[in-house]
Amino acid sequence: MRALNISEPWGLDALTIVEVEDPKPGPGEVLVRMRAVSLNYRDLLMVGGMYGRGPATGGPITPFSDGCGVVEAVGDGVTRLVVGDRVATMFFQGWISGPPTLEKAQTALGHPIPGAGRELAVFNQEGLSKVPEFLTDHEVATLPCAGLTAWRALFEDADLQPGDTVVLQGTGGVSVFGLQFAHAAGLRTLITSSSDEKLARAKALGADHLVNYRETPEWAKPVREATGGRGCDFIMEVGGGGTIEQSMRAIRIAGHIAMIGVVAGAGSGFNPASLIGNAAKLQGVFVGSRDMFEAMCRAIDLHRIRPVVDKVFPWTQARTAFEAMRAGEHFGKIVLAF
Repeated sequence: MRALNISEPWGLDALTIVEVEDPKPGPGEVLVRMRAVSLNYRDLLMVGGMYGRGPATGGPITPFSDGCGVVEAVGDGVTRLVVGDRVATMFFQGWISGPPTLEKAQTALGHPIPGAGRELAVFNQEGLSKVPEFLTDHEVATLPCAGLTAWRALFEDADLQPGDTVVLQGTGGVSVFGLQFAHAAGLRTLITSSSDEKLARAKALGADHLVNYRETPEWAKPVREATGGRGCDFIMEVGGGGTIEQSMRAIRIAGHIAMIGVVAGAGSGFNPASLIGNAAKLQGVFVGSRDMFEAMCRAIDLHRIRPVVDKVFPWTQARTAFEAMRAGEHFGKIVLAF
């Protein structure tokens, strides 16, 4: 079989396809033929040699945490799945339920566990989950990281009620999932983007308020205006240092900011006194457990929510897909098909 590999000196030029032996499942393990994987910002960092707590060393790494595939064989003692089941890979192979721990966080696909970027892969049965039948393989591949991160931020960590106002930053995978989930739950949504075209697409998905942050860099003002001066109840913060100051100005007293990404760079930071002054909650979010994933899938099934797949490339064109991600060309998710 073939697999994607990345190692020193890192970078897109170092991304290669290698031939390796077909894996075989051991006790408690499942052999999956991959059908699709989706790209996350984390994968771009990994290919660039940055992941986890600092620069990567050595290698090689098989990238990608998010995949959809079909079970081809099972090892002794497997009870969760049978041959022919269509499954998604869990981002954290060892986080089944309960709160996060260091041990659970050390079971992420891509690193330290070889990822889903290969034609055949063996996983522990506990690290896989069945998925809604109505979704395509490409759509399923978007769920394990982006979908689950948005779900956890909105419904596991925040205390939101129908009619509350949530702000989604940008139109990448997590934010678009957040828009779809929030709309289905009866939440009022405001989404930001630098592109009027992308804002129009967000409007079609149910966004109530639209802000072009290039035209309105002080986007906290329209958030305040949309909420009668009160501020929003929740912000999906994906920019990091480059956007946190505006988030602090937009959030209501005792509101919730879910810190998910740092795609806007370091920025100028913010004064911690702002957090104290409005008693807001700032919480880091890194994906979620298998239990959370399965709860999300039940909601997706009920509301017939279709993940937004913007671009699909053959998996052998992973470099082209990463270049599209780096350029910010996508609305929603980018997927590689096997």
